[in-house]
Amino acid sequence: MVTKVTFVNKSHFRIQLQNFQHILAFEFAIKEINENLYILPNITLGIHDYNSYFLARWIYLASMELLSSKGNFIPNYKCDLKDNVLAVLAGPNAFICRSMSNILSIYKIPQLTYGSTPAIDVSTQAVFLHQTFPNEDLQIKGMIQLLLYFQWIWIGLIVQSTNKRDGFLQNRIALFSQEGICFDFVEELPKGAVSNEFVGTLTHYIKIYNVIMRSRANVVIIYCENQETTVLRMLPYISEFEYNVVKRKDKIWIMPAQMEFSSAPFQRYQSMEFIHGSLSFQVSSKDLLEFKRFLQMRKVTLAEEDSWIRIFWESAFQCSFSNAMLEEDAVNECTGEEQLETLPQSVFDTRMTGQSYSVYNAVHAVAHALQTLLSSQHKWMSTRKSSKVRILNKNVWQVQPVSACNDHCVSGYSKVKIEGKPFCCYDCLRCPEGKISNKADADDCFWCSVDQYPNKAQNTCIPKQIIFLSYEEYLGIALTSIAFFFSFFSAMVLGIFIKERDTPIVKANNRNLTYILLIALLLSFLCSLLFIGQPDQVKCLLQQTVFGIIFSVAISCILGKTTIVVLAFMATKPGSKMRKWVGKRLAYTIVLSCSLVQVTICSVWLAISPPFPDSDTYSVSEEIVLECNEGSSIMFYTVLGFMGFLTLISFTVAFLARKLPDSFNEAKFITFSMLVFCSVWISFVPTYLSTKGKYMVAVEIFSILASAAGLLVCIFAPKCYIIVLRPDLNRKEQLIKK
Repeated sequence: MVTKVTFVNKSHFRIQLQNFQHILAFEFAIKEINENLYILPNITLGIHDYNSYFLARWIYLASMELLSSKGNFIPNYKCDLKDNVLAVLAGPNAFICRSMSNILSIYKIPQLTYGSTPAIDVSTQAVFLHQTFPNEDLQIKGMIQLLLYFQWIWIGLIVQSTNKRDGFLQNRIALFSQEGICFDFVEELPKGAVSNEFVGTLTHYIKIYNVIMRSRANVVIIYCENQETTVLRMLPYISEFEYNVVKRKDKIWIMPAQMEFSSAPFQRYQSMEFIHGSLSFQVSSKDLLEFKRFLQMRKVTLAEEDSWIRIFWESAFQCSFSNAMLEEDAVNECTGEEQLETLPQSVFDTRMTGQSYSVYNAVHAVAHALQTLLSSQHKWMSTRKSSKVRILNKNVWQVQPVSACNDHCVSGYSKVKIEGKPFCCYDCLRCPEGKISNKADADDCFWCSVDQYPNKAQNTCIPKQIIFLSYEEYLGIALTSIAFFFSFFSAMVLGIFIKERDTPIVKANNRNLTYILLIALLLSFLCSLLFIGQPDQVKCLLQQTVFGIIFSVAISCILGKTTIVVLAFMATKPGSKMRKWVGKRLAYTIVLSCSLVQVTICSVWLAISPPFPDSDTYSVSEEIVLECNEGSSIMFYTVLGFMGFLTLISFTVAFLARKLPDSFNEAKFITFSMLVFCSVWISFVPTYLSTKGKYMVAVEIFSILASAAGLLVCIFAPKCYIIVLRPDLNRKEQLIKK
């Protein structure tokens, strides 16, 4: 017994010629199954096509007709047992599927979709609704991965309707935001592709066109249904209707799988350059050789007078099957023998598209399910639903396009949010001094480690150079040479004074104090060598303490010599009581007591918090300076303070004694030497604080050498001149003022 089972296709055929391939794929699948002796051998599958025209009332009407007897529209009354409805195939619009499911799910009629699938909230409807098309949520995830791969984070969105826009904003826009992708604009297309209010519709499209072209977003997602493709193809030609439009710019269009590149009849000769370089998600398809043969053999017969193929044929080939009522040369006459492969691809694609392949798979799935049911052989047949990205023009990008709200922040800069704009919009701020960012669009800059410093571009860290004042560099060699020169000069002066120890100039003002002063100056020059070379524990312990003690001894000797001059003059007055204070004992007491005070301070310093080797990683950004840490800053400044106290007293006493009557008054030379000494150390403070790194040590060494040299030259140069070059003046009668 042969039973005919009707397979219903609820589709549309409005102005999209490309969608006619879905009907042919439907017919081809039915033909394959009916001719196959191993699938439903006693059952003939039939086809019943409905055109929805995108109107809900037509969808509901067609759904109700399926529940009525043929020719009698009495819903819920069906007495014809020959035309049994096996399943309903709907598409490619989600609106069609949703409206159809509201009725057919009540009667438990299986429904398959080959286009975008609606979100069904009612579980009873979802049971009977099966999709042969990729889930939209998976497509959204694919779009996000695509955008992130090309780093397109500033994009636009075109949606078909208010409902679709609201659904996208509520359910899916958060997925984009989580991945750092922002929308510059979200525009809604007019409700109808054809409208009586042509001017209003055109104005709306001009507005959308200007928004797209003015936007900095170079990537636009077209989140629409299939029928909107023909409308979008009109966007490049907006300028033909309106002069006040923005100049067209190349954009990257991203389209979901439900959108096919179909065209209206008047678009057959329009260029598709506008969408070249676009990315389209497409259902995996298979190029069936038998399908191409089926298309080649498909002709129009007289029996198909009222079928859709005649409508398609006349529209696609621009001909007419009936010229009786028309003028003689009004249109071409259709023969029915025209070849489909001669049509432009934008009008009809002979290769099976993804949606047509979904139709083909859906028909086979239903047939095999029925076969399994009838043969009681439980074999599950499944089709893999996958999606891939197809680039329409494989020759599209010489340079990868950029789609961002602003230029990327290069390394060395960080992002700064712009108030009132999405987080994808930001300014670029140069990293603060000492910080870097080593990647593009960094959220913040960070510090280098203590042993590294930023390069000039502030995008990487460079190891710091370890430095110290070395004997091998020019500065170290120069300071060492100066120290040895003045040390030799001090030793030479000491030798001269020892050799001429019995002469009046040497004997004047306590020659033993003179010897001690010269030795202290000699050691002062040599102690500067403790500051040169890599710091270690011994050097750090000796540097400041030896320097402080030696200079205290030298200044104490000067104070003692000046005090003796003042007391000697006062003792020469008749009846003076100062005679008992004049003598070597007072001078030795001054030197010894002052020196002991400094030794005590240094001993306490070494006992409680001694200096130690350290490294300065902050003063010079590109260097690690090896230095000696003072340990206790209080003790360090106490040592310097006591030296300053002795210097002030010595300078004051010498200044008061500078005009005492004497043919060789040493006080005037001591006054000048102390003036040089104070000038050096006063200028040392700002100079020391303004320098960094090893040059701070060099400044201290220079100050030690300059102050000691000032004492040596100012005090002993005049005496050496007389002793060596003018011995005739080195006599007692010359020292007594008349």
